[in-house]
Amino acid sequence: MRLRAPVLMLVLLTSCAPEAEVRSLSVAKYEDKVAGFWLGQLIGNIYGLSHEFQYLDEPGPDAFPYGFGAALDRAIEVDGAFSDDDTDLEYMYLLEMEEHGIEPTYAQLRDAWMYHIRDRIWAANRVSLTLMHHGYYPPATGAKENNPRWFEIDPQLINEIWAVTAPGMTRYAVDKTAWAARITNDDFGIEPALFYAAMISEAFFESDVRALMDVGKDALPENGRFRGVVEEMEVLYAAHPDDWQAARAVLAERYGGRQPYNEYGWEPIDATLNGAAAVLALLYGEGDIQRTLDLACAMGWDADNQAATLTGLMGIIHGADALPLELLYPVEGWEKPFNDRYVNVSRYDLPDASIQDQIERLVTQGKAVVAQVGGAVIRMDGEEMLLMDRLEPFLAPKEVLPPPAQFLTIGDSVDIDFYSTHDEVSLASSLPEGWYREGSRVAGLAAEAGRFEIAMSAGSDTASVVIHILPRNRAPEASGILHHTSRQDLSVLRDGSRLAPAFYSSTADAPAKHWYGYEWEEPVDVSAVTFTVGFPREEWGWFLDPVLEYRTTAGQWTAVSGLQLSPDTPAGTTKYLQPGLVTYLASFDPVRTTALRLIGWAGGHPVDAPPEYGTTLTELTIH
Repeated sequence: MRLRAPVLMLVLLTSCAPEAEVRSLSVAKYEDKVAGFWLGQLIGNIYGLSHEFQYLDEPGPDAFPYGFGAALDRAIEVDGAFSDDDTDLEYMYLLEMEEHGIEPTYAQLRDAWMYHIRDRIWAANRVSLTLMHHGYYPPATGAKENNPRWFEIDPQLINEIWAVTAPGMTRYAVDKTAWAARITNDDFGIEPALFYAAMISEAFFESDVRALMDVGKDALPENGRFRGVVEEMEVLYAAHPDDWQAARAVLAERYGGRQPYNEYGWEPIDATLNGAAAVLALLYGEGDIQRTLDLACAMGWDADNQAATLTGLMGIIHGADALPLELLYPVEGWEKPFNDRYVNVSRYDLPDASIQDQIERLVTQGKAVVAQVGGAVIRMDGEEMLLMDRLEPFLAPKEVLPPPAQFLTIGDSVDIDFYSTHDEVSLASSLPEGWYREGSRVAGLAAEAGRFEIAMSAGSDTASVVIHILPRNRAPEASGILHHTSRQDLSVLRDGSRLAPAFYSSTADAPAKHWYGYEWEEPVDVSAVTFTVGFPREEWGWFLDPVLEYRTTAGQWTAVSGLQLSPDTPAGTTKYLQPGLVTYLASFDPVRTTALRLIGWAGGHPVDAPPEYGTTLTELTIH
């Protein structure tokens, strides 16, 4: 018997991969569901913005539908949909896929972040961006030890694109989302994003919400934190099937307060909290688009994010034609959904676009993913079809990336790890005596002061890191710690810890110069300083134009000469690029002195609050 082409293709795919789970989807159906997703995201984002952070202690009113509210004014102003952080980074990722292929590298995505994102960035996303500007590459930008806001909501609102462009390829979608989520987050902070990714990819084939949630749970670590949270929400729903407010009250009590891991973040943008709110909205929404949207808003906290993701999911489940007309045409006179206009108001040099064009481009990338990752695009009886493997894995792009510059003191242990996805790496430089390599890791003892550069290569990729080894730290020997006020304990500046605790110093009303330093009973010879900035507050807490001054024998403060800072401090005064827990090296012409201080303007960015300016440090060393 002669097999028809698609059946033959299925047989071939399955025979090539015995563990494959092959399925098929018409391109027409795929495009309809992608349209449902993108339009659903736009609806949920704009609809939800009117409710963002409006319901913290208590849920929103049970008076549905809410309607678009005040956020619709912006849509009227731009005469279409407008960009926001629920859609603009995904659009940026779409551009990167178009330029670099279906699997852009961490290095390429880092370049895009640094070019397109210059303001309107918050939470773990902002920390990741500031780290990029200080020499860090993903996944170090999302790692716990570097990004103290790793547990926040960010990855679950910017990564849906990876699953939408992997229809039915559930394993690939989840793995790719996990890889991308680590640009900004770590550990269980990425788990809600994986839950969404599995449901979104599977929704091209499955329409039952509870079945999709089971797929989402299966994508999570068996003993993972968020898997347990999803199961808790299911128990709450079963206990209060007709009272979503009662379930929400228990959720708020369990997860709404400050968590043990949260030292620097803001409680309402916790990833677990908002992910749990989305689970309740899904359960009580029972697959209805409008009700799920309203419940996503009513659950509260960072509501527009849940509203965007869940309405996008509903759009995939039901298709674009099922989206309510009043949600697609909220402004009189529009003849196409959101007037077929996506207007960039949030990112630098991100082009405006036709919404229909964005949908078609998403479909193009989805077809490319299917064709290039174990599947095929074929024609059957005049209809274009996608054949894909549900179990096809994602393999991270091959690249070698450096850690940031290292600042060590003689006697410190050397332990430097390059990020590499190559099977083998090799040294592309020599190592100081006593240092050794294990895979992509370099270790040893910092025995000699100086500047060293280590390079690692694999294939055509090479990455290098600069290691500064400094003479002994003179801060512990100082007889006093200097500060522009003299009534505070600054011992944390020389406790040997660059991570915590931090010292904060604020000044109200107007900018002022702040300084931190040491004095010694006998003169010391110094030529380098390291200072680690603490984690800034939302509107203040950083140095502007820092310099170093030493006290002359005549008792006068004089600026050092030949000052060089590494890495460079952020350009301008914008709060969006100010780092937290980043170490700087300040080297200068040697001086002999009895006192040295770091001095600069206290940074601030007061907007809707009384002015406040300030600085923060965790450590100040003198060499």
